Amino acid sequence: MEQNLEKLAAEIEKYLHAESFIVYPCLSRRVDDRNVVFWDHERSPDFRRFLECAQQMGVRLVHVNEERFGAGQREAALEMLEDTDMTREERREMERRIEVFARHEGKLCSVELSFDFEGRTYMYAVETEWIGQWHDLVDELGLAEQGPGDEDEGYRGFYSNN
Repeated sequence: MEQNLEKLAAEIEKYLHAESFIVYPCLSRRVDDRNVVFWDHERSPDFRRFLECAQQMGVRLVHVNEERFGAGQREAALEMLEDTDMTREERREMERRIEVFARHEGKLCSVELSFDFEGRTYMYAVETEWIGQWHDLVDELGLAEQGPGDEDEGYRGFYSNN
């Protein structure tokens, strides 16, 4: 079953407003080089508990990031595909895998809440299962695009804000 992040985002917005948090819309903070502590979403999925921690520490400013999957991401992946040394059959298969994600265009794929306290960033992050599959596919493309001996950490976290 696909997680409905639209509903979750609406609940979060309502809760933040009701609890008088200051909301700071931002880009993803996962890529920051600061010391990030992630909330254990698996064991404690309720965002309210995360925000209660912020309140108990006296924090009112919460950073909010919502990412939507855009057509630009598929287009960029198709461009990456052109730069690989895959066979025609491998390219067709990869192109088919990329095009499957067209059904997700415009959908919310991740929600992040974060706040800073004493030099650390505390983060609640949730994403759809399919965006994880997308990142794996793009990482696979990135590896196929590299020449022998090239080293790269992949493209995980590659987002287009378009």
